[in-house]
Amino acid sequence: MGLEDKLAVLDVELPESIYPAGNYVPAVCAGQLIFTSGQVPRVEGKLKYKGKLGRDLELEDGYQAARLCVLNCLAIIRQTVGSLSQICRVVKMTGYVNSTPDFEGQTQVMDGATDLLREVFGESGIPARSAVGVASLPDGSPCEVELIVQLMDM
Repeated sequence: MGLEDKLAVLDVELPESIYPAGNYVPAVCAGQLIFTSGQVPRVEGKLKYKGKLGRDLELEDGYQAARLCVLNCLAIIRQTVGSLSQICRVVKMTGYVNSTPDFEGQTQVMDGATDLLREVFGESGIPARSAVGVASLPDGSPCEVELIVQLMDM
């Protein structure tokens, strides 16, 4: 079963295209590595979740928001290389969580992204990862995810 088929089985649909919201590119290809710009939980250009974890949003909201962030990262990768089947390994994920000073669930929020990557790519989808609590994110986003993946030999 191909990766696009796995997404369909998981009832997950990637956005058709992602455009930068500022003066940057969505992804950079360096050799066999693709580095995505940070992605927030946008659906059709609008934030699906907004606010701060520990005040405005529950842990489950953050988990679902992180899943959307990583879906947007995957859409950028597909847009850059043509197909997710070019990915042989998810190398690194950095997640930023807009949270109150006493919120300690950053890793559980980012599990939303990691769990989806594992469902799609299996063990090669589990990245090295950082989950960082921050005071704010663009447009009041609850989280932002950056992804680095390794492409197959071409």
